[in-house]
Amino acid sequence: MRHCARCLYPVNHPLGLVIDDQGVCSGCRVHEEKDSLDWSERFQRLRRLVDGYRNQSTNNFDCVVPVSGARDSHFIVDIVVRKLGLNPLLVSYNRQYNTAVGHRNLAYLRTIFDADYYQQTLSPPLVRQIMQATLERMGSFHWHVLAGQTVFPVQVAVRFKIPLIIWGTHQGLDQVGMYSHLDEVEMSRRYRKNHDLMGIEGEDLVSEARGLYERDLQPLFYPHDKDIEKVGVRGIFLGNYIRWDSKAQHEAMIERYGYETAPQARTFDTYNDVDCVHYSGLHDLVKQRKYGYGKAVDHACREIRLRRLDRDGAITLVQQYETTPAPDAEKLFAWLGITERDFWSLIDRHRDPRAAAPLLNRFATGRSDLERQAALDVSESCHFRIVSSHSPKTDAENCRLFARGYVNGVPAISMQQSTS
Repeated sequence: MRHCARCLYPVNHPLGLVIDDQGVCSGCRVHEEKDSLDWSERFQRLRRLVDGYRNQSTNNFDCVVPVSGARDSHFIVDIVVRKLGLNPLLVSYNRQYNTAVGHRNLAYLRTIFDADYYQQTLSPPLVRQIMQATLERMGSFHWHVLAGQTVFPVQVAVRFKIPLIIWGTHQGLDQVGMYSHLDEVEMSRRYRKNHDLMGIEGEDLVSEARGLYERDLQPLFYPHDKDIEKVGVRGIFLGNYIRWDSKAQHEAMIERYGYETAPQARTFDTYNDVDCVHYSGLHDLVKQRKYGYGKAVDHACREIRLRRLDRDGAITLVQQYETTPAPDAEKLFAWLGITERDFWSLIDRHRDPRAAAPLLNRFATGRSDLERQAALDVSESCHFRIVSSHSPKTDAENCRLFARGYVNGVPAISMQQSTS
């Protein structure tokens, strides 16, 4: 299988990428914009855009911001509140297989920014039924999370008549160069269905035989176009206006707010996805089985493009993590009521045949001419930190944190700080 001469992405990336005559993929080419665009000017464009959505009557929120206990949630809310001076309504979809670190990060996020917050939680038996259905239909037990995270913010925006949703970065742009930053692409129903949801909408899962009824699946249905148009809902991505660098952003949040990190089973990145039991475990092993690569490749490609890894160092890291087993697997098999053999049999129905090559033999030793010409100079360290700054010290503190999702005694930032 052909790989990019600069990063490690293969041509079978599920979002689709192309490789040019120099052997460099579309994701790397669009990423070059990060070193050429005037980001100060682009941030001013963002300011002008959001100014039109400030609620002048102060009886509603300025925007909806999807959050979790990981990823770039702290950074996004920091930009929205402290830099843009907006009053956000924070929302999240409860994936249900959350980590203690994720619970703490989310609780502190809500507390520090003193923000109003809505969470959607489906019944565990319904979630299990959905997971079983999507495992068979598309080889994904994680589909319900992708569906919930991308639709609940839109439902809230429509329900409360808040026309602006602010997301982080566009995955299709950042990974495979599906768009340019200059396109200022926005969130859409079509992208959500075709890429996030692998072509399957919540309505497609309705099945009396499975006990999945329309009334139960409504929380995963996208609002009607007329309702969206009536409110004027649009979803913008900060990554179009800010030079997106997940590692640097997380480290700024560690210093400013004490964001908590954790080691991950199958990748060297200790900052992203620390809120999920399965994302960097069994979910990643499924991805590798289906497409031939996992999160370690995603993270290595990102760090190559940001000049913190060279190709040889990236290959070494990938080979270190991609053969690591998923420590969470048995727990999920038991919860789904499925044997390991039957689980992988379902996954293999959706496997790209090009992914069957032995993992450790994908990358040749020694650099080709194309790889030497495409290489970027390394200018920074690629060290990821482990920071456990929010561990509850007593049972009483633990109970307050998990029952309320809000932390007593932590000072919230003031609006006087919002533009500093």
